[in-house]
Amino acid sequence: MAGKLYRHMNLHLAFSGAAQKSPDKPALFWGENEFSYGVLLAQSRWVGYRLQHQFGVRPGDHVGLWLRNCPEFVPALFGILMAGAASVPINNFLKPDEVNFILQDAGVDVLLTHGPLGEALPALSAARPGLRAVLIEDLIQSPAGGGPDFAPAPTTEGDLAVIVYTSGTTGRPKGAMLSHGNLLHNVESCRQVLAAIEYDRFAVLLPMFHSFMLCVGTFLPLIVGGSIVLVRSVHPLKNALQEIIHRQATILPAIPQLFRALVDGHVPTALPLRICVSGAAPLPVQTLQDFNRKFPVPLLEGYGLSEASPVVSMNPIPGPWKAGSIGKPVPDVELCVQDDEGVVLPPRQVGELCVRGGNVMIGYWNQPDETAKAMRGGWLLTGDIGYCDEDGYFYITDRKKDMLLVNGLNVYPREIEEVIYQVPGVAEVAVVGLPDPRKGEHPVAFVVAGDGVQLNEKLILQYVRGKLADYKVPRRISFLPALPRNATGKILKTELRALPH
Repeated sequence: MAGKLYRHMNLHLAFSGAAQKSPDKPALFWGENEFSYGVLLAQSRWVGYRLQHQFGVRPGDHVGLWLRNCPEFVPALFGILMAGAASVPINNFLKPDEVNFILQDAGVDVLLTHGPLGEALPALSAARPGLRAVLIEDLIQSPAGGGPDFAPAPTTEGDLAVIVYTSGTTGRPKGAMLSHGNLLHNVESCRQVLAAIEYDRFAVLLPMFHSFMLCVGTFLPLIVGGSIVLVRSVHPLKNALQEIIHRQATILPAIPQLFRALVDGHVPTALPLRICVSGAAPLPVQTLQDFNRKFPVPLLEGYGLSEASPVVSMNPIPGPWKAGSIGKPVPDVELCVQDDEGVVLPPRQVGELCVRGGNVMIGYWNQPDETAKAMRGGWLLTGDIGYCDEDGYFYITDRKKDMLLVNGLNVYPREIEEVIYQVPGVAEVAVVGLPDPRKGEHPVAFVVAGDGVQLNEKLILQYVRGKLADYKVPRRISFLPALPRNATGKILKTELRALPH
């Protein structure tokens, strides 16, 4: 286990160890700027000190982390952990109503954010009186001499480190509680499966709030003593590639849509990368085959979920690589296929994928019933349906949960439906996902108007945009006289997906 391998009991001690070993080494690249391990460690300690002494943060508190990708994300994250608190990273695409739900649910009284998100702060403060929104740009400014001595709060592997909010089938996000041990365990599993060493440079293009980037793009490189190449934007793609080439990045974890863009774009095939990892959404077989034909760099599909810290499986670097497979479990993680009674199924039989290991979450914050539903006999029920083959490679064939994946981000139809139901005159609504070659999937809403009511598609979409993140807004609204249902009244979403669009 990572905690034993690194001989550290928590994440910030593991990071501190790497920093003390190579304080002058670049830990993070941001455009033309470089941030050494020593600088990021000093900033982290200063953030931790000020959180404790200026803002009253105590061990066990929950501190919100609402930032776009920026170098300050690292000292903000580790500063929270050094203060003994748990970090609550928040999706920076969310609207104030959505952010406020997370703040209320997690009991966040201190929120670290920055200027680009400042417009939303008045609405958040109005909804949660007493909330202290702190700009990280101001917080990391340490006095001459590096500030006072600071002893990070004593933290063990079992203590809560991060609460990652992931939407549930109820339409309301659930906070997956990940301990220091959970994340250290997954970091070590990923270190082994990626053969990551201190010379590796991880290209980070995806949002750092995402559990995939928290583990593989942030904790992993900074604990093994590598570097982060933090790319400002993937638009245009050529600029991102220039940054990868300029900084000689060796590992690229990303989503299928980005690899599709690389296949379709006019980009150089001679890249410094030694490995590409696709996660957060299923990788189309065609994309995998096209990528491997165009680039000499292996593209390996992996699988994970926030509740598992998040990485569960990956196609092994030495091979064989099986198209359409999510690979084998990463080291020290068990994966199996079970039926609804918890019986482990033999190869080729379809059932629910279940995970067990030190990476599995403590549970959902303040939701014991939901935690009980997600766990059975020590196994985490993923909600994904699939099978394994005779060689121990796993495949996903369907999703038990009615979830969409838009650019690798979870979108739950129920959440969108609940917002549309708030529009006067809407009698019924059902949201389904349709394939999208650019985004993976996009939501479409089917709406039934009340008797004598005339509904306007543009007005409905305008209302939804004010309540939900842009990537959750349906591509369009289709009006129907009635929704198809079965004999028990359940809406037949399979029929909705089959309708001409």
